[in-house]
Amino acid sequence: MTESVLNELKSVIESHQAGRVRLNEPLKNHTTWKVGGPAKVFYEPSSVKDLKIGLEEIRKRSLPWFALGKGSNVLISDQGIDGVVIKLGDNLTEFHQEGDLVTVEAGYSLIKLATIISKKGYSGLEFAGGIPGSVGGAVFMNAGAHQTDISNILTKAYVLMPSGEFRWIENEELGFGYRTSILQKNQGICLAAQFRFKRGDSAEIRERLQKNKAYRKDTQPWKDPCCGSVFRNPLPLHAGKVIEDLGLKGYSVGGAKVSEKHANFIVNTGEATAKDIVTLISEIKQLALREYGVSMETEVEYIG
Repeated sequence: MTESVLNELKSVIESHQAGRVRLNEPLKNHTTWKVGGPAKVFYEPSSVKDLKIGLEEIRKRSLPWFALGKGSNVLISDQGIDGVVIKLGDNLTEFHQEGDLVTVEAGYSLIKLATIISKKGYSGLEFAGGIPGSVGGAVFMNAGAHQTDISNILTKAYVLMPSGEFRWIENEELGFGYRTSILQKNQGICLAAQFRFKRGDSAEIRERLQKNKAYRKDTQPWKDPCCGSVFRNPLPLHAGKVIEDLGLKGYSVGGAKVSEKHANFIVNTGEATAKDIVTLISEIKQLALREYGVSMETEVEYIG
C-alpha cells in the first residue's frame, strides 16, 4: 500500500465530497480504551450515500477496510491498522419514528436513544441505561443487561456485507445469541436499525431507565478509560465474580489494571498499551482455567 495510492484515495473521496479523510490517524483518539496505533487511512463518511461512494473507491483499489463505531468493545493493536478505517460516528445519526417503530442510523448513541424513547413513553430500551457505544455496535454485539438484549426489540438491520452489498436483514436472519450475532461471523457492518417498542407509562419507564443508569454508575468504573465488560459471563457464573474470587481486583500489567470497582472491567490508568491489556487478559484466562476450570471468553473484538 503505497503513499501515492493513499493520497490518490484521499483526493478522490474528497473530490466527490463524500466525507473527510485523514492519513496516519492515531486510533487511540477514537476508542474508549484510549489505546491503538494509527490507521493508514481514516475515513469519516457524512452519510450512508457518501459511504457507498467512498467504499466503491476503496474496493476499486483492493484496499482492506474496517468499520469503527464509537470505539467501545474493541482493542486495536499498538501497530494500528494497515488499511482503511471507516468511522461510522456522529454523522450517521438520522432518527425516524412512525408510532412504535423507530429507525436510527448506526452512529446514534444507544444511551441517547434509550433516553429519548423513554421520555416519549415507549418501553424496551430501559436496560440500556448506561451502556456505552453506538446503535450499530449494540446490534453487532447483541448488547444487553438485566436479562434482556437488543434482539428482543430489533425488527431488522441495514447491513453492509463484506462483499460490498448493502441490504436489510430481518431479526430472525441475524443469528442472535448471548452477546453475539451473525454479523460477527460474517463480518457484516450494521448501518441502521429498526426497533419496535411498546407503549407504557412514561414515568415508570423513565424510573426504570434511571435506576439502571444509577446502578451502572455505582458499580462500574464509568469515569475511567475502558471498553465496557471485557469477558462474556461463563454462564451460570459471572465473569466479574470469577475474577474477583481470583484476587485480581486492582492487579495491573503496565498501565492496564483490573478495576477495583468491577472486576470485569480493565481500565487504562493513563499509559496503557494494547499489549498491556492483551497480557492482562491472557493472565486472567490462564488463572481462571487453572484455578477453577473456567474458560473465559472475551466480548472484545481484537483489531490489527
